[in-house]
Amino acid sequence: MLFWILVAALTAALAVILLYPLLRGAKAADNIRAGEAAVYRDQLRELDRDLDGGLITPEEADYARAEIGRRLIAVSADEPAQTPKPARHHRFTEAFVLLVLPVLGLCLYLTTGRPDLPSQPLEARLENPGNDVAVLITKAERHLAVNPDDGKGWDVLAPIYFRTMRVNDAQLAYRNAIRLLGPSPVRLDGLAETLMAVSDGVVTEEARQVLEQSLTLEPDNPRARFYIALSMEQAGRPNEARQAFETLAKQSPADAPWLPLVNEHIAMNGGAKAGADPAGANPAAPGNPTQQDVAAAETMNAGDRQQMIRGMVESLDAKLSEDPNNFEGWMRLVRSYAVLNDKDRAAGALKRGLAAFPPPGEQGRQLLALARELGIATEEATQ
Repeated sequence: MLFWILVAALTAALAVILLYPLLRGAKAADNIRAGEAAVYRDQLRELDRDLDGGLITPEEADYARAEIGRRLIAVSADEPAQTPKPARHHRFTEAFVLLVLPVLGLCLYLTTGRPDLPSQPLEARLENPGNDVAVLITKAERHLAVNPDDGKGWDVLAPIYFRTMRVNDAQLAYRNAIRLLGPSPVRLDGLAETLMAVSDGVVTEEARQVLEQSLTLEPDNPRARFYIALSMEQAGRPNEARQAFETLAKQSPADAPWLPLVNEHIAMNGGAKAGADPAGANPAAPGNPTQQDVAAAETMNAGDRQQMIRGMVESLDAKLSEDPNNFEGWMRLVRSYAVLNDKDRAAGALKRGLAAFPPPGEQGRQLLALARELGIATEEATQ
C-alpha cells in the first residue's frame, strides 16, 4: 500500500511541476499588461511635474500627453480581449498531463513491472543474493571491509572483478590473495592477465616476471607459456617467439582449445602451423601462402610484397564469406587485417566471425581474446 501512495504522490508532484509553467504563463501576461499601464500613468504624473517646473513647454507637454494617453488606452482596451484566454489556455496539454501521462505510466508499469513482488531492502538481498552478481560482489566487499585478511575472500572476488572488467580492483584482489594465501599458478596467471589488461594487452616486464614465477610452480602451464611467448613476439624477437609457440604446440593435446590461437602466432612469426600440408597449403586455413608464394615474395620490393599480401588477405576474406564455418580462417583473417593496420576491417571480420562462432562457445571466446590482444574494439562486435 505504501508503494502506491508514493506513486500517487510522485505523480501529483510531477503534474504540478509540468502544469506550473502553463498556469503561470497566463498570470504573467496579465501582470505584464498591468505593469505597462502603471508605467504610463507614472509617465503622465512625471509629465505634469516637468511642466510645472518649466522643463518643457505646454505644446511639448500636450504632444507627450497625447502619445502616452494613446498607449494607455491601447493597453486598457487589450485587457478585455485577453481576459477569457486563460480559461482555455492549453486545455489539451493540461488534460494530457493530468490524465494521459498517469494512465500511460500505470499501464507501462503493469505490463513490464512486478507489482506483486514484495519490497526487498539491500540487507535482505545481501542475505539471499541468488545469482545477482552485483549483490554478490557487494556482499563480498562488505565482508572484506570488515575482514581484510580473509585471503579466500580475495581469492574468490579477484576473478569476478576481472570478468566484470574491474581490472584495477582485480589486480588489488589478486595481490591480496597472493600475499595472504601464497602464490599459485592460477593466482599468478590471473594477476598477469590483469596487468596485461591494464596495459591494453601488452605483456609488461612485471607481468612477465609474474608468469615466470608461475612456471616455476607449474613448468607445463600452457597459459603462462603462451603469454611469455607473446611477450617475445611483442618485443620484436620473432624467432624466439616462434620457437616458444612451437614448443607449446607440441606439448599441447590435439584437441586443446588454445591450439588454434597458438598456431596463428606460429604462422605470424614465420613458422608452419601444426598439421599443415608439407607443400605449404593447409586446407583448414584457406588463404595460407604456398611455398611458391613465399619464394615469389622474396624477390619482390616492399610495395609489391605488401600488395601481394593484401591480395591474399582479400582472397581469404572472400572464401570465408562463402564458407564461414572455418574458425581457423577467421582467426587468421582478423590477425591479418590487424597486421596490415586496417582496424576497421579487422573489427568487421571479428563481427562476422562471431556470427559464425558466437562468444558463449570456446571458439568465440578465442576470437574475442585475439581481438583484445590485437587492440581491436569488441563492444560493437558482440552487439
